[in-house]
Amino acid sequence: MTNLKRRDFLKKSTIGTAAAGAAVFATPHIARAQETYNWKMTNAYGPGSPFYVTGPGSPEDFCKRVTEMSSGRLNIQHFAAGELIPALEGFDAVQAGTVEMNAANAYFWAGKIFAAQYFTTVPFGLNFQGVNAWLYHGGGLELWHELYQPYGLIAFPMGNTGVQMTGWFREPINSLDDFNGLKMRIPGLAGKVYQQIGVEVKLLPGGEIFPALERGVIDAAEFVGPYQDRRLGLQKAAKYYYTTGWHEPSNVTELLINQKAWESLPADLQAIVKNAAQACNLDSHSWCEANNAEALRDLVENDGVIAQTLPDDIVNKLKTITKDTLEAEAAKDPRTKKVHDAFMAFRDTHREWAAISEKPYHGIISSKDGMG
Repeated sequence: MTNLKRRDFLKKSTIGTAAAGAAVFATPHIARAQETYNWKMTNAYGPGSPFYVTGPGSPEDFCKRVTEMSSGRLNIQHFAAGELIPALEGFDAVQAGTVEMNAANAYFWAGKIFAAQYFTTVPFGLNFQGVNAWLYHGGGLELWHELYQPYGLIAFPMGNTGVQMTGWFREPINSLDDFNGLKMRIPGLAGKVYQQIGVEVKLLPGGEIFPALERGVIDAAEFVGPYQDRRLGLQKAAKYYYTTGWHEPSNVTELLINQKAWESLPADLQAIVKNAAQACNLDSHSWCEANNAEALRDLVENDGVIAQTLPDDIVNKLKTITKDTLEAEAAKDPRTKKVHDAFMAFRDTHREWAAISEKPYHGIISSKDGMG
């Protein structure tokens, strides 16, 4: 072999060896990209519950979207409350790694993290548009992640009911005194406020509300809105249906994820999870808006439900109590204060815009346009 041919042979051999080495090092990355992940998601709500379990924008819908968007690389098996774990044990199950995901509302974890409630709803707080603006573009999501980081968890919004009804009452509410001694199912920060006016607050899963109200174990109950409430049959146990939405101007569904499991996902699957959750956030709210109007009309016309707003003096008093209660709770814990101050600062700024946009439209234009 001539020197020229020998040099040419060695050059090609070196290139071939380098290429083979590169292929060896690339193989794990290719394998990782094609790896299939099989996860479990639990839920705080019972089997078949519209919005909370099944239907457009629901957790089951989310799981289906993720499977389709990932071409089957991430499959999430969904379990409603009681099918794998009890209704309100999702936080512990995800933290322990028993399951990778849970669908619920963050205010169910108030006993563990008081500030978690701000990521479900705040009385006299932000509506659907406002809370999404805060979460996605106002630093809210980053605060949520920071709050959960010590627990090895991460969370994203995955649904929203929009404004909720104040609730069902067996007797009419005419004054603040009517709340004193009242036993009411009410979760979240609103429960803290109600306690200040003498309400005995009860935290019950959705499936336990109707029997408790029917038997008189509780005197009043708040759940969601006309469609969901009618499905539970609450109109058969109480006839006075009040509104203002003071306690829950919106209500965020929480997608809770184990942090280690989340970090095990490739970037493209993480992006799929985030985008599927955001799509469900929009779709679920749209579904609620499309169904509540018909349900409310049916309740009033066919079930004899008396739908009305709380008296203004009661709402004004509740507003004052809410402010004092939240500020007192925030003063007890630096984490809560950080979230509280950030939420309220954004709310106050957003309120200035809403005052000249949404408020005039709904209060003046929409109700007096002469079109119906």
